[in-house]
Formats: sequence, C-alpha cells, structure tokens
Amino acid sequence: METLIALFIGGIVIGTIVVMFGGGGAAIYLGILTAVIGLPAAAATSTSLVTALPSVIIGAITYYRQGRINFKYGNQLLIAALPTVIIGSLVAPYIPTPLYSWIVGIILILLGINMFWQLHAPQHDETTINGSNRLKAVLFGILAGLMVGVGGMSGGAAVIAGLFLLGLPSVSAAATSSYVLACMSLLGTTLHISSGNVDWSIAISLMIGAMIGAAAAPHLLTVVINSKVGKYFQPAMAGLLIILGIKTLIGAS
Repeated sequence: METLIALFIGGIVIGTIVVMFGGGGAAIYLGILTAVIGLPAAAATSTSLVTALPSVIIGAITYYRQGRINFKYGNQLLIAALPTVIIGSLVAPYIPTPLYSWIVGIILILLGINMFWQLHAPQHDETTINGSNRLKAVLFGILAGLMVGVGGMSGGAAVIAGLFLLGLPSVSAAATSSYVLACMSLLGTTLHISSGNVDWSIAISLMIGAMIGAAAAPHLLTVVINSKVGKYFQPAMAGLLIILGIKTLIGAS
C-alpha cells in the first residue's frame, strides 16, 4: 500500500512537470518501473505507455482549448512517427529480456544527455528553416516512433527536438508535442496492451496521479516558464533519466 501511495504522489509530480514541458513522462515512468520497482523491461515498457497515455491526452486537450497547438508541424512529425510505432511494437516481443534491459538503459541515458543538449541548443526562426532542418525533424519523428514502439516511451524528447528545428517557440512546441505524443501513445498503447505485459496495479496508481498533474500543467506553464524556478526542471529531469538509465544497465548485467 505504501508503494502504491508513493507511486500516486510521484505520478502527480511527474505528470505536472512533463506535460508543462511537452513530454509524456513515459521515459521517467519507465526508469522508475525498471530501476526502482524492478519490473522486467518488457512489462515496464507496456506499463509506462499505459500510465502516460491519459495524462498526455488531458494535456493535449487543454492546450487545444488554449489554441496553442500547431497542427501543421505536428502532423509532419506524426506522418513520420506512426509507421515506426507499429514496426517497433511488432518487433518488441521478440527482443530477449537482457537485451531489452540494455536497450532501455541506453535510451534513458541518451535521452538525458539530449535534454542537457537542448538547454544550450539555438532555436530557429520559422522564416529561416532550411531543408536540412526539415529532414532532421522528420528523423526525430521516426526516432520518437521507435521509442514508443520498442521502448515504451512517449518520445517527447525527440518530438520537442524536431519541433524546435521547425522553428516553434517553447510554449508552442510544448503544446504541439502533447498533441503528437497523444496520437503516438494511443497507437503504441493499443499495440502493447495486446501483449498482456501491463502491471495494472502499478499503472493505475501512477496514472491517477499523472492525470491530476497533467490537468494542472498547462495552466502553470506560462507562470513557470518565465520564473527562475522553471529553468531547473529540465536539467533535473535529464539528470534523473541518466541515473535511472545507469541503474537499469547495472541491473541487466
């Protein structure tokens, strides 16, 4: 019972933070499920997607009502991502458990490093976007799809990186990312549930907390993004992902 209560509280915190910054939180949930709870990688990937889906949908709906979603660029990434979600989900059941744990651990570490890089990466103005940046954005969409399909992650870091390359400012990128992640996660969750690997007792506790956090997140975005506190969230999340990734690799050894 204490574990379920802790997961509920953790879900509120994670749901609030990740939706504010355009993520789905599945990577953080995945790291907690593998490195802290000790779920097998295959069960953790399915459970993390189920956990993140409702909060991502709530965030996307709220951003839509605020008129902040750029559907033009969001759909560009979705066209690239959705086929790879299907491919990744079909391949995932055939990956050996030890290899799966290594894949998850490495992806978590790379995501953390990428989040640190985004802190210093220049944002492009929409009028100066070239063909190279558009191609890179499509590649990030493909990567996001594979993260959802194979790794059970929402792909938020890759989607945000692609939207920055397309020239969206932070608030619009966060809102549009929630829309993209909602579509990808819905497809990925449907495919992963069929595998029967979801730990529903853990998923529901995290899910309820995450939904509460996600409902509040868009309203807090404009306040936090301009405050001194907001700048510490992303590096803290990046560091957490790296630590959880390393712990997952150690557990797989």
